[in-house]
Amino acid sequence: MKKFPERELVVKIDTCFSYFNSSALPVPKAVEDRYYWLHKLAPFAIVAHNSEEDPHFIYANHAALTYFKYSNKEFLKLPSRLSVTIHESKERQHLLDKVKREGIVYQYTGIRINKMNQSFLIQDGVIWQLFDLKNKTIEGLAALFYVESP
Repeated sequence: MKKFPERELVVKIDTCFSYFNSSALPVPKAVEDRYYWLHKLAPFAIVAHNSEEDPHFIYANHAALTYFKYSNKEFLKLPSRLSVTIHESKERQHLLDKVKREGIVYQYTGIRINKMNQSFLIQDGVIWQLFDLKNKTIEGLAALFYVESP
């Protein structure tokens, strides 16, 4: 088992996904350390933001940082609303409200913007609630999505 500071948060993201989806995040069967694989090697992005009034990102796996072109330190300071264009913000809010009501939403697509203000298309997205595993208090949202390579 490889050590990395975000392990506990990746476990929570996976556990909350499993709670709503009845299965864990997709990981190949031969992988020895699923959480390290999700964090460092997954071909899809995983991000999470907190539940503050203006939520900011609290997690991004290696794929997400590659797509958004931020360092981990920079990304974790970014309000999540700044990951979308002004034209997408209303649709994003509608989606986040739906996740609040339903717990999980599947098959979303949308345009996101990276650090250089370049847009990219996310596909096959899933967004779900993150919660405290003991008392079920909502702590934020997590998302998994794919980006088609150019």
